[in-house]
Amino acid sequence: MTTTAAASMTTATRAEYCVVACAEAWRDAGEVLASPMGTVPTIAARLAKLTFSPDLLLTDGEAMLIGDVPAIGARAEVVEGWLPYRQHLAMVATGRRHVMMGAAQLDRHGNQNISCVGDWARPARQLLGVRGAPVNTLNNPTSYWIPKHSPRVLVERVDMVSGVGYDRAAAAGPSATRYHRVPDVITDLGVFDFETPDRTMRLRSLHPGVSVEQVVAATGFTLTVPAEVPTTREPTAEELRLIREVIDPKGLRDREVPA
Repeated sequence: MTTTAAASMTTATRAEYCVVACAEAWRDAGEVLASPMGTVPTIAARLAKLTFSPDLLLTDGEAMLIGDVPAIGARAEVVEGWLPYRQHLAMVATGRRHVMMGAAQLDRHGNQNISCVGDWARPARQLLGVRGAPVNTLNNPTSYWIPKHSPRVLVERVDMVSGVGYDRAAAAGPSATRYHRVPDVITDLGVFDFETPDRTMRLRSLHPGVSVEQVVAATGFTLTVPAEVPTTREPTAEELRLIREVIDPKGLRDREVPA
C-alpha cells in the first residue's frame, strides 16, 4: 500500500467517527439484541458485532435473527432464529435489548419526543407518535442518535414526553427507575451522557474539528462541560476497512452525516 493510500485509509470522516461512537454503546454488551434506528446506528451495530461485541444479536429489521453481518441493504445469508413482534416485546420487557432511537426533541434530563412538535391540542408538526418509547426507556438501555445537533432538537423542554428521562423516572419511583438507563447520546458534534450528580446531560467527547463553543451554541439548554473534554475515539484502520468495504460500501453513512 502506498503512503497516500495508507493515509486515506486511516483518515476518518465525521460520519465514520459517529459510527464508531455509536458502536461503543454496544461494547462488551454480551448476548443482547441491538436495535439500531437510522443508518449510522445500523452500521455501528454491525461494526460492534464484527469487532468487540461478537455475541451481539442482530435482526434483519423485520422478524429474523441473523447470524452473519451483511452490507447495508443486502440480504442476510444466515438466519439464526425467528423473532416475531410478540417475542421482540418479550425481550424488551426482560431488558435483553439495547435500543438506539432517534429524537425530534431531547432535553437535559433525557426526555425524548418523537410524537409531535407544538401544543398537544394543535401541534405544528405531527410525527411518529409515542410508539414503544416508554416501554423501551423503562425496561432496557436506550441510547439516542441525533444526526443534526441543533437547538431545535436539544431543547430546554420537550413538547411531549415519549421516551422517559431521568427526572420523570425518579418522580415515578422505584418501579420506573429499576431498569431505566440512558447510557449514551451521540450526535454529529460529539458524545454525551448523564453521568452527573443531578443526572443531566454532560459533554463526554468532541468529534475532531468541533469546539466546545460550537456544541454549547447548538444546544438549547445548559450542558455540563468538564474542564478537559477529550476527542472521540479514532477508528482503527481495520474498523475503517469494515465500514467502507464490508458494511457500507455504498457510502450511505455520508448521506446521514455529510462530510
